[in-house]
Amino acid sequence: MICFSNTNTALFFSKIDEIPSEIWEDLDCTKNFYFHPNYLNSLEKNHPKINFTYIVLIDNDKKPTAIAHLKIVDFHLNSIKNDLEFLRNIGKKLHIIPDNKPLKLLICGNIFVSGEHGIFIKKNEDKNAILKELAESINHFLNLNKDLKKKIDAFLIKDFVNESLLITDELKDFNYHPFSVEPNMKLELQENWQTFDDYLAAMKTKFRVKAKRALTLSENLKIEDVTLNNIDEKLPKMTALYEKVTSKADFNLASFNLETYKDFKAKLGDNYILKTYWVNDKIVGFMSAAINQKSLDAHFVGIDYQLNREHAIYQRILYDYIEIAISKKLKTINFGRTASEIKSSIGAVPQDLTMYLRHKKSITNKILKLFLQRVQPTPFRQNFPFKLKN
Repeated sequence: MICFSNTNTALFFSKIDEIPSEIWEDLDCTKNFYFHPNYLNSLEKNHPKINFTYIVLIDNDKKPTAIAHLKIVDFHLNSIKNDLEFLRNIGKKLHIIPDNKPLKLLICGNIFVSGEHGIFIKKNEDKNAILKELAESINHFLNLNKDLKKKIDAFLIKDFVNESLLITDELKDFNYHPFSVEPNMKLELQENWQTFDDYLAAMKTKFRVKAKRALTLSENLKIEDVTLNNIDEKLPKMTALYEKVTSKADFNLASFNLETYKDFKAKLGDNYILKTYWVNDKIVGFMSAAINQKSLDAHFVGIDYQLNREHAIYQRILYDYIEIAISKKLKTINFGRTASEIKSSIGAVPQDLTMYLRHKKSITNKILKLFLQRVQPTPFRQNFPFKLKN
């Protein structure tokens, strides 16, 4: 059993439903999709193997200044592939990484979405002070739970854009080490894109031809909206496609339970978008996305790789994200990590992200710093598909 003891600067909660409504109102954070209690509750409810904890930081008047969510996960080292394998191999040789058991990570951040979705700081608060209080609160949480403290191998605070690093580098004082990870690929929609055809017209000929070819190849795809009425029959097949995609990923912090989509549709309605793609009577793909204020955030996709090239399934999904965002008059699309080159060919540009990692053992942590300095995002060819503006 995990114990909770509040401090003068922090309140701790083991369930989202325990957080009083006044805190949400004071923080004024629920306009942000990732800090709406309905979203957080859905994650918590559908991932029982993950231990969730919520920290609410407070000021001298006991008013909330920030909220952060922690998760404890077992990270299986065998899931590390490709360019990061050297970290696993060297780490095992030097006994930084345990051989026969998963690495138990305490993570501050959203393990299912890339970006700054783990800490919400109230407007006009001192962000540097908040980061220090958060690091101290994480230490307090572990010191209070001695058995848990023994089990935790490392601490990870994720994903910060470059503009935040002057603030988040406060974490270095608590022996966290920064390292770069795969960027979030982001597309800024131009104001004159009223239709998808406007988007195509803004492209250079080479990329417009490529887009139209993909649209032609995908013409025979049947696209269906996933609703509460039909989601039960679709989820098993969607899950199988999702597992095909995750099996190719360099690493995954945790596996997402697609049953969560039921809660998203029930609680978040039209702000959560799910579509499936079919060839005849066979499901060959799906896409998911959240509308978060003025952004469309692409979430998980599923693809039948054997039919992907023939029917341009993945490219069609990417173009559909763009068409949805334009139709809903949004300003940006966050495509997330992975497949950076193909995402750049549709106009997305990389947004660098940094994580902070700390091992619980001080000597191991110093050695870890040397390894993390070698961790670099996989290089890719950045495409520039749009015509130059006059």
